Amino acid sequence: MEQTYDRRSVLRVGAAGVVLGAGVVAAGATAASAAEPVFAHGVASGDPLPDAVLLWTRVTPTPDATPGSGVGPTVDVTWEVATDPAFAAVVASGVVGTGPGRDHTVKADATGLNPASTYYYRFRLGGAVSAVGTTRTAPALTAAVARLRFGVVSCSNVPAGYFAAYRYLAERGDLDAVLHLGDYIYEYAGDFNGEAVRPHDPPHEILTLADYRRRHAQYKSDEHLRRLHATVPMIATWDDHEVANDAWSGGAENHQPDTEGDYATRKAAAHQAYFEWMPVRNEADKIYRRLRFGLLGELFMLDLRSYRSKQVAVGNGGTDDPNRTITGAEQMAWLENGLVTSGAQWKLVGNSVMIAPFQLPPLSPELLGPLAELLGLPSEGLSINPDQWDGYAADRRRLLATLAGHGVRDTVFLTGDIHSSWASDVPRDAGLYPLSPSVATEFVCTSVTSDNIDEILGVPPRTVSPALESAIRVLNRHIKYVELDSHGPSVLEVTPAGAQMDWYYLANKADPASTLNWARSFRTRAGTQKVQSVGTPIGN
Repeated sequence: MEQTYDRRSVLRVGAAGVVLGAGVVAAGATAASAAEPVFAHGVASGDPLPDAVLLWTRVTPTPDATPGSGVGPTVDVTWEVATDPAFAAVVASGVVGTGPGRDHTVKADATGLNPASTYYYRFRLGGAVSAVGTTRTAPALTAAVARLRFGVVSCSNVPAGYFAAYRYLAERGDLDAVLHLGDYIYEYAGDFNGEAVRPHDPPHEILTLADYRRRHAQYKSDEHLRRLHATVPMIATWDDHEVANDAWSGGAENHQPDTEGDYATRKAAAHQAYFEWMPVRNEADKIYRRLRFGLLGELFMLDLRSYRSKQVAVGNGGTDDPNRTITGAEQMAWLENGLVTSGAQWKLVGNSVMIAPFQLPPLSPELLGPLAELLGLPSEGLSINPDQWDGYAADRRRLLATLAGHGVRDTVFLTGDIHSSWASDVPRDAGLYPLSPSVATEFVCTSVTSDNIDEILGVPPRTVSPALESAIRVLNRHIKYVELDSHGPSVLEVTPAGAQMDWYYLANKADPASTLNWARSFRTRAGTQKVQSVGTPIGN
């Protein structure tokens, strides 16, 4: 089914080329311009460990070996890691075979590295040499770390705009990694009724393995995304649009078996392309995982799509059914055990959909009617978002009870999905807050480009939303910040004293050279499980 808008772009809240790493190519290497056809999709690194980092690229060994084509020779690609950008001191290297069976992508686990160290890497195929990428390993497991900084992003839709948010993060030069919390690609045709900023490739909704490979290739052809990947390691998980809108374990809202075939086949194709094209560590189809950053922080990246029960309509009682799950039993047990036993001070949970409870205030018929139609819900069904943890209340109650019962402190949920910015306490019982204590906090980044309230309603920014934001905070006292109109990246800093999120907003997402401005910052002080506004962003 082809759609001209992403239904998540109404936020479910029911509201209204290649960068050269250090800028050099090794002496004697083929110039980047000559290597461009071979390494057209750039280089990337991801999932850093204290002694290893995952390296990625794709090669085009022959002109016909285009993404998704299924043709081209099998080739051996050499990778190198050095402590200097001129590669005078190579400390690790290897050879990886690739071919049409994996769409000519290359993934190499560079091991034997030193903790908390910057490295430079590149690839070779014949006489062609890739651009140089920069990466960094995680601190040693027992290291006393003074500071961690992460870029935080989600929801990057090519037809909706340019990825200037990625450019900003690439230019900062102070990040340990970038967390991508899902919707790295979008499956839609995305013509936006002829008003797309950029066309999607392929131009139709993607369904097959070849389709998903081509779509990933298009995104990794974006200059800002390629620059980000070449500059800093990425730690990513998927949400739904990597397969189809509102995905659950056995289907998706945006999948019609009668016209689009078997969902399991589509899901397998999407996952295969994702693992080929993304620098992530996975065990077969399992993507949820933990990464440790010394004694300061541990990151839990969740998969909230592959094991979840089907979403239910609000109002029928199903949202509180203990037999329904958003995580699946195995992942929930893994998460609970990890949070309880973690040796790190800060427990950071990469969480693709909001966990903080949220109820929608009453809306005018002029606002409610169009939004209900876009969401595919009856008007009375817009009180909560059944695609978030609100739709799986039993799982949320169990997880929060575990945090409270075991005295787990300094847990921060980092979330994407809803194309808006939020900072919240996470109480055990939102209805009794603040008498019911907060057991965690949540920071939600807005979208890189995907449409939000003002664009869906076709109104100027900051005209309709401020009144709605105020009403949301009044009805949901644990929600301390909500902004429904803007796009951009966030930056998270973690220190022993606290964790702070800064939100930066684009001036114009349709401009690839758009400027950004700092908008707001919220901080949770160690041991408090509460968020508070702060007046200055993280310093460089």
